[in-house]
Amino acid sequence: MSTNDPITTTNGANEETIAYTSPMATVTSTVPSWARWWRQVAFIPSLHNRWLTPTAQQQLNQAITEAEQGHRGEVVLVIENHLPISSARLQNSRDRAIEVFGDYRVWDTQDNTGVLVYLNICERRLEIVADRGINSHVMPTMWQAMCDKAIEGMKANRHIDSLVALLGDVGQLLRQYYQLDNDPSGNEIADKMIFIK
Repeated sequence: MSTNDPITTTNGANEETIAYTSPMATVTSTVPSWARWWRQVAFIPSLHNRWLTPTAQQQLNQAITEAEQGHRGEVVLVIENHLPISSARLQNSRDRAIEVFGDYRVWDTQDNTGVLVYLNICERRLEIVADRGINSHVMPTMWQAMCDKAIEGMKANRHIDSLVALLGDVGQLLRQYYQLDNDPSGNEIADKMIFIK
């Protein structure tokens, strides 16, 4: 499987979930890796996440709120400093994104339209995990193009602008396929960025 191929897995409800990824660095396989574990141990968050200021977090929260307007989908942004040390040897960022997708119940939406945008700062990886409802309408190349566009911006140190644009693109896709002026089920997941330190 190449680094840009989607993977299929099952979530807690035994429903199919698709993950797309775009590398910011060399791909790390899911094979046990002491190098990956040591990267997490040696990672110093304050040197790498300076761009994630309280103002930036407010901007991202606002972008999530705007991305969720006019459709039945849910958009969740999770930024994590590093993989959990206890599992970093056996788990890469793609595996972690799928785990977070389940942990935060992004899959548990009425129409299976949850989309997780996961950024791992230490591994320098961005992952999009889309539930089966929205994924059935969107071509894999579209998810990949959205990842690639955001990664290019991040490489140019435009982290916030890139994430805001990515969230907007995800919201636009959800509006295209699940448009709804009045959402009777309301906001199923809070419009707040999740920062796992």
